[in-house]
Amino acid sequence: ALLGALVLTGLAGAGGTYLWARRELDAVFDYQLEQQALALRERLSGQTGVFVTEADERQQTVIQIWDWRGAQLYRSHRLLPLPRNDQFGFSTISALDERWRVYALDTGYQVIQVAQALRVRHAMAKRAALRILWPILGALPAFGLLVWWLVGRGLRPLAALATAIGRRDQRSLQPLPEHGLHAELQPMVAALNALLARLAAALERQREFTADAAHELRTPLTALGLQLQLLERAGSAADRDEAIAALRAGIARASALVAQLLALARLEADTLAGAAPVALADCVRTAAAELAPLARERAVALATDLDDAAIVSGHEAALHALVRNLLDNAIRYTSAGTPVTVRVRRAADGTVLLQVIDAGPGIPAAERDRVFDRF
Repeated sequence: ALLGALVLTGLAGAGGTYLWARRELDAVFDYQLEQQALALRERLSGQTGVFVTEADERQQTVIQIWDWRGAQLYRSHRLLPLPRNDQFGFSTISALDERWRVYALDTGYQVIQVAQALRVRHAMAKRAALRILWPILGALPAFGLLVWWLVGRGLRPLAALATAIGRRDQRSLQPLPEHGLHAELQPMVAALNALLARLAAALERQREFTADAAHELRTPLTALGLQLQLLERAGSAADRDEAIAALRAGIARASALVAQLLALARLEADTLAGAAPVALADCVRTAAAELAPLARERAVALATDLDDAAIVSGHEAALHALVRNLLDNAIRYTSAGTPVTVRVRRAADGTVLLQVIDAGPGIPAAERDRVFDRF
């Protein structure tokens, strides 16, 4: 594209230079015609009669002189009898099957007419214009090679960067080196490194999730195996019913754990997206409605004190899961018949406070550092 633009602009510039040179040379040739006529006027000043001089057929202008009566006194080219032009000054006429540029001057005693064939003029102008253009046209290939070399040299770091990225395997998420790069490449490499860092964090979360899921599923699956063995060994109907009930409860716990794991995976995927404004009071109302049957079963009175103006920036599904887990724990571990209160308040500095108040045993001090760990 650069070379094409260079050629187009070079040709356009050369064409403009050619036309400008032709126009300027036409002005120079007109000036020469006028100066010849003025020089002849000075030589003929006060003279009368026939003006005699030796004609030179190599002369590119035709000079003719008439007296005040119209008799021709002089013609520089015997074979080029141009008609007398009654228009003084510059004019263009047609004579002898071609076009002529004519300058006529009235001295008071004679009429001096100097003419030049446009064919001759254009040929000289073309040669002069081409002499001006040759350096420009000759410089275009050299400039094109210089552009080719400079662009290739400028893109060499990009090619090296592409090669370095292409040699990496899918497990290599180390940041790309940013030193020694051109200023134009540094924003792109910084963006790539930020993307690699996000991918590395996402993969690390996946590995942690897989390890935690394997660890969490090992215990309930082992328990299910033991309960199945107890069912097989049951010698009486009562033992069999008890083993079936235990197995059913174990399956329910395992199903609940799998549902939690799936919800955790889905939430972690969703949190990769951008945050959005969330009304925390709506999350509390939804979670309280979902857990109302459990609260009635345990004779726990759910109370809410909510501020609808408490808006936070986050992920609605994750915040809903957070509120539901807090309420579920409060209902399950508070003393039967005691209330559980949920408060949402917006402070004067814009922060939002979520409180779940119950009469449960609380978290032991030694375990509070792990309160935000998985499971």
